[in-house]
Amino acid sequence: MDYALIMAGGAGTRLWPLSREHLPKPALRLYGDQSMFEIAVERLLPLFSPEQILVVASADHNQVLHVQVPAIPEANFIVEPEGRGTAPAIGLAAIHLQARDPEAIMAVLTADHIIGKPEVFRSVIRSALEFARDEYLVTLGIKPTWPSTSYGYIEQADLLGEKLGFKAYTAQRFVEKPNAQNAQRMLNMGKYSWNSGMFIWKVRRIMEEFKSQMPDLYACLLRIADTIGTDRYDTILDELWQGIPKQTIDYGIMENAKRVIVLPADMDWLDVGTWNNLKTVLDSDDKGNSKRGDVILWNSENSMVIGDKRLVAGIGLENMIIVDTPDALLVCDMAQADEVKALVEHLKMIGRQDLA
Repeated sequence: MDYALIMAGGAGTRLWPLSREHLPKPALRLYGDQSMFEIAVERLLPLFSPEQILVVASADHNQVLHVQVPAIPEANFIVEPEGRGTAPAIGLAAIHLQARDPEAIMAVLTADHIIGKPEVFRSVIRSALEFARDEYLVTLGIKPTWPSTSYGYIEQADLLGEKLGFKAYTAQRFVEKPNAQNAQRMLNMGKYSWNSGMFIWKVRRIMEEFKSQMPDLYACLLRIADTIGTDRYDTILDELWQGIPKQTIDYGIMENAKRVIVLPADMDWLDVGTWNNLKTVLDSDDKGNSKRGDVILWNSENSMVIGDKRLVAGIGLENMIIVDTPDALLVCDMAQADEVKALVEHLKMIGRQDLA
């Protein structure tokens, strides 16, 4: 059977102070009446039933998310004791799926991306599932529309084939976030996709890659897998998880994996990783201002103000981000928005974990 795994871990620190350790980014209602998690599940339902959707996140985050979408069985929320990166999280989900269905195919998806063309998204997932049946590791590429320095890239090599209207290319290499000059060069070449962080493969195939490329993690996963469904599971998981190094699936597996292909698609995709990214999807007035909540802006331009519970008034703002919450207020120049993550780390360092 086909399954969808929604990666919902991480606190989304670049969206502080709305996103916190106790309230992850996927649980936020950033640009509508639904949370990003609710939207992510809704766009999957035509392809996957709630019983076919799994979620991996911390215990606290899973609790919040299950309240938002109670249709997903509680047993499908897999608890990650602590964030160890995408490779261990995917491995943990993979052994749970393998215990259910050794021939399962899993689509590894995210809960914090905006996809403006959900019908295209579902169509490319259908195509990717077909390629995965042929033993490929499939990654979804996004056709770049500007020379972004915020995303990783995938270089496309030879055309491999086409299924259900989508062409697949051999993945030549994965490229980390480039500088502006290299981003423009890759855009001009026309054979690079943005790395969406979404993957489709047989569980058996990805476990083979873990065994080959990350043998220590693989050994831990096998020990955990032996206890699934027993009263020893939580103890063994907690014990082993502490010693697992942090690693991404890109570094740990994909860069050197066999039979990796990329399916480029135009699905109107955006990774809402920063306040600047969020502003691009919020409605703006004729001065380029975006606002949510009880907000009044006067003689201001190209600013974003988000209020919570009380009136926020701004006069003479230019290129500013203001986010007001009951216990913390962020005032930030848009050019410095990438520093929000460092600010959150500073809060933890000075003993203000209660606000992080």
